[in-house]
Amino acid sequence: MNRGDALPANFDIPVRVTEEFTGNVTPLLHEVRHALGALLDKGEQTIIDLRSMPLAPGEEAHIETALGQGEVRVELNALGRSDIIETQYPGVWLITHSNTDGTILGKYIEIALIPDILQAQEGDIQAGLEQLGDTLKTTSTENDNGTS
Repeated sequence: MNRGDALPANFDIPVRVTEEFTGNVTPLLHEVRHALGALLDKGEQTIIDLRSMPLAPGEEAHIETALGQGEVRVELNALGRSDIIETQYPGVWLITHSNTDGTILGKYIEIALIPDILQAQEGDIQAGLEQLGDTLKTTSTENDNGTS
């Protein structure tokens, strides 16, 4: 057969599609299990950066499927969107940070009672306390009506 000749009608090229995995999914899930035990035993929090791991296409989705979804889902909007999803395993959270264009900047598994990103910071609490005090000073309508 010469270049440019038509292929015979019965000419088949066997194609086999396979998914190549790195083998990191199962060890990662074991790491999550051990981290969950450390959270219970010692109160130790763990963060696993999924984007820093050598994962083949499809493995990240496989991890997310294996972890499943629990009862809590939070969307946070601060310098872009962050999705915080409790997995089916309480104390194991899947956190995805995106920029304002929706591009994923980071994806983490956090093993904690509550993810750090959801905890109020001391400076923010102080500012809130001052703001509430100022609001109460300027809006004393309750006191003017004889109620408190």
